[in-house]
Amino acid sequence: MIKILIAEDQGLLSSALATILNLDQDLSVVGTADNGKTALELVEKLKPDVILTDIEMPDLSGLEVAEKLSDSEIKVIILTTFARDGYFERAVNAKVSAYLLKDTPSDELIAFIKNAIQGKTYFEPSLITGYMSSQRNPLSQREQEILILIEQGLTSKGIAQELFLTDGTIRNYISEIISKLEAKNRIEAVAKAKENGWMTER
Repeated sequence: MIKILIAEDQGLLSSALATILNLDQDLSVVGTADNGKTALELVEKLKPDVILTDIEMPDLSGLEVAEKLSDSEIKVIILTTFARDGYFERAVNAKVSAYLLKDTPSDELIAFIKNAIQGKTYFEPSLITGYMSSQRNPLSQREQEILILIEQGLTSKGIAQELFLTDGTIRNYISEIISKLEAKNRIEAVAKAKENGWMTER
């Protein structure tokens, strides 16, 4: 029996997925989480074989969950509506077993879960094409973190306090970010980064 943990912040979708997967005699949904932090806590408690996770969730994103589990025996499958090259790149680097879109038929999803247990991987073909032709994420981890705080409405001074850096250092970071993204200002920089999947919720 393959034990599955579902991490999805939309309750209705999470319940529907659990119902569908439990219909297969080889699968058992042992738990659900509506945010990344709870998902990691349940991983420790329930010891699932597979975690099926969305990307954009509260507390920790599905990509952050995948990155934290990248060296574990647990197979991570991303199931999302976001076909963004930046997200896909992070997922591949986190060694996920599959990156699927939410319009994937249920019978195919079940097959991909079983294949993951056998060590097989699957990535949405359209994402592979986009990934091969797209620009790589030019932002460092710190720059992404600063952009997320900008999106949350923090000023340079507020970001400096949050990250224990000086106001001048933050301003230098922001100037570098704007230059890298060829943006007119910090707001446009945030928009460009989100459009390309180069930042996820903090």
